[in-house]
Amino acid sequence: MSCGPLGVAVIGAGVISSTYLKQLTSFPDLKVHVVADIVPEAARAQAEKFGIAQHGTPDVALRHPDVDIVVNLTIPAVHVEVATAAVRAGKHVWSEKPFALDRASGEGLLREAKEAGVRLGCAPDTFLGAGLQSARRVIERGDIGVPLTAQTVFQTPGPESWHPNPAFLYQRGAGPLFDLGPYYLTALIQTFGSVRRVAALGSKARATRVIGSGPKAGETFDVEVPTYVSALVQFDGGASAHSLFSFESPHSRSDFVEISGTEATLRLPDPNYFDGELRVCRTGEEEWTTLPTAGPADGRGMGVLDMARSLRAGQPHRATGELAHHVVDTMVSIAEAIDAGTFVDVTSSAPASAPLPEDWAPTEATFEGASA
Repeated sequence: MSCGPLGVAVIGAGVISSTYLKQLTSFPDLKVHVVADIVPEAARAQAEKFGIAQHGTPDVALRHPDVDIVVNLTIPAVHVEVATAAVRAGKHVWSEKPFALDRASGEGLLREAKEAGVRLGCAPDTFLGAGLQSARRVIERGDIGVPLTAQTVFQTPGPESWHPNPAFLYQRGAGPLFDLGPYYLTALIQTFGSVRRVAALGSKARATRVIGSGPKAGETFDVEVPTYVSALVQFDGGASAHSLFSFESPHSRSDFVEISGTEATLRLPDPNYFDGELRVCRTGEEEWTTLPTAGPADGRGMGVLDMARSLRAGQPHRATGELAHHVVDTMVSIAEAIDAGTFVDVTSSAPASAPLPEDWAPTEATFEGASA
């Protein structure tokens, strides 16, 4: 690893890659060398759009000598396969969520990375944004007393109305639980610590759905997973939460995250985003008070940058593979609880993530040889 910006390759040139590439190319401590995809034309289009020097198949990214971190934006079904290939190539890896589709493959990936001496990171990194970091500071100051319970709600009609290729979002490893669950569960774990047991109910209203936009509009695809999940979650120390994940609601709502303590209830911003409104309602009050937020909110890619800066500093990064694996373990346990109709224990644990300083500035050059 040389001085100057850390080298990055993006594997996966789908819809989410534009968001990542816009951010990654704005951080002077990072240098994106390659965009890769199993469809070379897609990789070339994104490379040309964002001014990236090289493009091609994933092998091009894995062989590049100046790539330190592979950003894995492939579909969930191959997250572990692509991450494992990058680990074996000696690269650190940042993956989109979910980290894996099952416990065993996630545990195997963690072992391989440890043996290879490389780091794993995983989305969501939204908890690093000003909104949720400010909420963390409020809670840790004791402003709401001791946090006891939480409620979260995510509900939409489903992504097929706007996504041009939505079938994978209804396959194993997706659905509202695996696709959106990581945002809400990660936010809750940052407050309450590791999950210890879960119970859940789930259902699937329709066996097929219809694509509503893009070149495949009108095509029908199969629904493989529950599209409505209601989960009860208990954390270390006994705190508990109720979370709803739905692709079956005509009304869309994603910004309902409330944490109730002994002195007040705190309403968090939408954990799908990096900023947003933070409000509190204290005991004896009827009105909500808006609280100030502080810190960076630069968007997806903040976790990649935190990994890069932490590598250079020899410190732990925040959105770790272990945290992401614990989220996967929790979601798998929720799916098992739906099938079994009983509580399911969660045996993994999430490491604590250090708070992000308010003055952490993604667009400042902090590495020798990096230029703003």
